[in-house]
Amino acid sequence: MSPDDKKIRTGRVLNCHAPDAVSAKYRGKMRSCKEYFMCAFVIPSGVEESLFRMQKVFELLAQDRQRSRWEPSDVDGQASEGSRAGKRVNQTKARRGRLTTGHGVIDTPAFMPIGTQGSVKAVSPRELRELNAQIILGNTYHLFVRPGLDVIKHFGGLHRFMNWDGPLLTDSGGYQIFSLAKLRKISEDGVHFQNHVDGTPAFISPEIAMEIQAALGSDIAMVLDECAPYPCEYNYAARSVEMTTRWANRCKRAVEANASPARTVSPANPKTAAGTAATTTRQLVFGIVQGATFDDLRKASAQAIVDLSFDGYAIGGVSVGEREEEMMRAVESCEPFLPDDKPRYAMGLGTPPQLLEMIARGMDMFDCVLPTRLARNGTAFTARGTLNLKNAEFALDKSPIEENCACSTCREFSRGYIRHLIKAEEILGLRLITLHNLFFYLDLMRQARDQIDNRTFDEFRKSFVANYKTRNGIVL
Repeated sequence: MSPDDKKIRTGRVLNCHAPDAVSAKYRGKMRSCKEYFMCAFVIPSGVEESLFRMQKVFELLAQDRQRSRWEPSDVDGQASEGSRAGKRVNQTKARRGRLTTGHGVIDTPAFMPIGTQGSVKAVSPRELRELNAQIILGNTYHLFVRPGLDVIKHFGGLHRFMNWDGPLLTDSGGYQIFSLAKLRKISEDGVHFQNHVDGTPAFISPEIAMEIQAALGSDIAMVLDECAPYPCEYNYAARSVEMTTRWANRCKRAVEANASPARTVSPANPKTAAGTAATTTRQLVFGIVQGATFDDLRKASAQAIVDLSFDGYAIGGVSVGEREEEMMRAVESCEPFLPDDKPRYAMGLGTPPQLLEMIARGMDMFDCVLPTRLARNGTAFTARGTLNLKNAEFALDKSPIEENCACSTCREFSRGYIRHLIKAEEILGLRLITLHNLFFYLDLMRQARDQIDNRTFDEFRKSFVANYKTRNGIVL
């Protein structure tokens, strides 16, 4: 081997093909031409570091109309701009962006289907790709409890384990701290809890949360935070914000301490997957803003978290039982203090109208259990509102869930047939509604992106929200 070859080999091995679900030794003795072609290549260390510096993680591509406009307040609309009868009305803050990760580019606004335990319920990774899902979400707490890190490491990280080759975001477990309130004890060090599977005592600190997410190999990791309950006393919320900021700082220091310039995207040889975990070029880390329903705490939290300089920023502690007006106000309190050149993630949201309202308030990324959870209860989303397909009114209905919907469910099956499947407790019925609901959410984001590009998002939002109704028919 020449000295030049040795120099090249000190660099980093990158793999060009998507993760394989099954080890190569089980796929037969002869590899295909495609496998030989998609081999590893090497980037010298110095070149790689330069590429990292040059890479722009988030690019803002377009915004809805930003100029404020004058709106007359009199009946006939004849008031002039100089008249006291008019008022200044701001346009939306909707943004169109592009987020680059180690496993692909995400066009925003974007919805992330939730795959809490390494699976979006009732849907395969292949189907998610067919639905044009750009990114999915996994949960650190649940995967830590079951199947555990040793199992996921054995398969070469979460991407390989679940056979998903697109971007992954992992939640740190902060929400589970909130939702498992009866089983946990929070201290400055971290959180002690009993896991929900068998009650075994466990502990997660900010450092451990980041270590787990590095082992999972997600493209985007979230810092550990405390999600304050609703309702919440001001003093408790203030202490929680301060501790969340200190935890965020510890998360950032832990990531920096463990950073490696030679970290692999994925194993070049599937046979060496065991014991390998990292699967991203550079794992992005998002900070989380808290503050409950208190505007001043939201502002202070946003400023403190932004000062720590993360790759993106999430607004947490929303949609935890508060009224919708309070939820919107929490986002509005944070948004002015979030940098324009970083992605904004509204955690745990929401209904279709709420997503559009959040986009109008400058948010870029969303996740929510509603499309899959309500599907399992027989409820489908449409542009006119929800349909409870258990209802007797759909028994003889030959129409699809939604006219002109391009999803496979609506192309192939009627409301009447899907209702029959649900009433007969056939799993196919729940799967068909799940596929439709996910398509609906993902397509709504596509429409939002198009409308922002065309500078017509505000009109689109108003029309959609005005026509969207929740139907609470009697289930027979």
